[in-house]
Amino acid sequence: IRRVYLERSRLSSTSGTICVELVRSLELSGGRVTEVPVHHYPRVHGRSQFFRVRSLAGTFAQVVVLFIRLVLRPSVQRGMMRMRSSQALWPTVIACMLAGLCLLAYVRALQIPLIGDDYLQVHLARQYGPISGWSALAGDPLYRCRATSLLMTYWTERIWGLDGFVFSVSSLVVHLLNCALVCCLGMWRPVGWRLSSAAAALFAASAQHQEAVIWYAALPELLMFFFVMASFLCWVGWVQRRSSFAYIASFGLFLVALLSKESAVAVIPLMAIALACESGSSRWRFGGLAPFGAVALAYFLLALSDREAHLHFRDGTFSLSAPFLTVLRNSVGRLLWAWGFAGLLALACWRAWHWRRVAVIAGAWMCIALLPYSFLTYMPRVPSRHTYLAGVGLALLLGAALLELRQRCRYTSYRWAAACAATVIILQQCAWIWTRKHEQFVLRARPTEELVNLVRSSSGPVYVKCFPYHESIAHYALQYRISPEAVSAVVIGARARARPDAVDLCNAVVGRGSF
Repeated sequence: IRRVYLERSRLSSTSGTICVELVRSLELSGGRVTEVPVHHYPRVHGRSQFFRVRSLAGTFAQVVVLFIRLVLRPSVQRGMMRMRSSQALWPTVIACMLAGLCLLAYVRALQIPLIGDDYLQVHLARQYGPISGWSALAGDPLYRCRATSLLMTYWTERIWGLDGFVFSVSSLVVHLLNCALVCCLGMWRPVGWRLSSAAAALFAASAQHQEAVIWYAALPELLMFFFVMASFLCWVGWVQRRSSFAYIASFGLFLVALLSKESAVAVIPLMAIALACESGSSRWRFGGLAPFGAVALAYFLLALSDREAHLHFRDGTFSLSAPFLTVLRNSVGRLLWAWGFAGLLALACWRAWHWRRVAVIAGAWMCIALLPYSFLTYMPRVPSRHTYLAGVGLALLLGAALLELRQRCRYTSYRWAAACAATVIILQQCAWIWTRKHEQFVLRARPTEELVNLVRSSSGPVYVKCFPYHESIAHYALQYRISPEAVSAVVIGARARARPDAVDLCNAVVGRGSF
C-alpha cells in the first residue's frame, strides 16, 4: 500500500486521486480489506484517444502505407526485374491478367439462363450439326454462313448437355482466346507489344460489345472475330517476314471466317491497311489480296443468287438502299462513348503526333468493321453484338492515350496516374455489365423461363396472351427443356387473349430487341 501510495505521482491525476482514496480507506479500517467505496470522477481531458475510431483508422492507414513502401513495393520491383530478365514469364503473366479481367467482367453473367434465340441456335445445331445434315446446311443460304457456330453448339450440347451455364462458359472461353489474339497484334510494327497488351486488357473488360459475349446466340460474332484476327495476324507475318506458310494459313483461315459470318469480308480492307503501313518495297504485295478479293466476290454473288431463299433479303433486315452513312456515324459515336472521346481529346491536347498512325489505324478499323452492318433498316445504329470486331479500334485508341499519360507522368509525383485511369475505366465497364446490362439480360431470359415453370407446375393447358418472341421459340424451349408433348399444353395468341386466366409474359426490355 505504501508503494502504491508513493508511486501515485507517476500516474495520471484521475488515477492518482483514486489511489489516495484507496489508501485512506485502508488506513481507517486498520489494514483490513473491507468494502471500499469507489468514487467516479469526471474525465478532465474527455474520452481516451486510444479508443477513438478516427485515431485507430489513422494508425492503420499509416501501417498500411509503411507496409506498401517497405515490403510490398520492393517485392514487386524485384519480381518485375526477374520477369524482365526472364522473357518467358511474360506470356504467362499476360494470360493470367486477361483471364482475370474476363472473369471480373462476365463471371456474374454465367448464371443467366438461355435467352430467346438461344433455343433456335440449339435447334439448328441439332438439325445441321451431324454429318448427315451438312448437305442441308450447304443448301441453306443463311446458316451455311454460320456453320462454325452451329458445329460448336452441336458438340457442346452433345458432350455436356443442354446447360445454359456450359454455353456461357464456352462463349467466355472464346472471348478469352480473342483477347489473346488482340494482344498478339503486338507483332504488327505500327502497334507494338506494349500497346497491344494495354488494348487487350481494355478489350477484355469492355462493355461496348457485351452482347456478343453474354448472349449465346451471338456466338457467330465471336468465332468470326477469332478467324478474322488469326487470318490478319498470319497476313501480317507474311507481309513483314515474307513467309509463304503464313500466306497460305491466312487464306485458309479467311475461308473458315467466311463460314462463320458474312462480315468476315471486312478483313480484306484491314489487310490493305497492313500493306499500306509497310515500306515502299512491299507495295507489290497488294497483288496478294487478289485471291481474297476473288473469293469474297464469289461469296457475295452466291448469296445474291439465293436472295429469294435468304431470310435477311426477305424480311427487310438489310437493304442496299439503307442510309448506311447515318447508321455508321451513329454507331461509331456510340462505340467511342465517353472514354473514346476522352482519349481522342487527350491525344489532341497533348499533341502526341507520334500516335497519329495508331489513331488513324484505330479510326479506320472501327469504320471498316462497322460498315458491313450499317445497311440494316430496323435500327438507327448497329447493335452492340455487331461492334465486337470494331472494339479493337477503340481499345487501341484508349491504350495509346493511357501509354501517353504514363510517359508524361513517369518522372513526376503522378507516376501512378495511368494505372489509376486504367483501373477506373475497367471498373466502370465491369460495373456497367454487372448492374445495368445484367438486369437487361435477366429480363430478356425471363419470358421463356416463366413459360417453362408454368408448364411444369400446371396440370392443364397454359394460356399466354403475350409472348415477346416468335411462337417457335416457346415450342423449342418446351420441347428441349421438358418434353415434346409439353408443346401441346400451351396456347399462345388470339385464342388465349379472350381467357381471363391468360398470362402476360412480355416486358419492355424484350420489346426493344437488341441493345
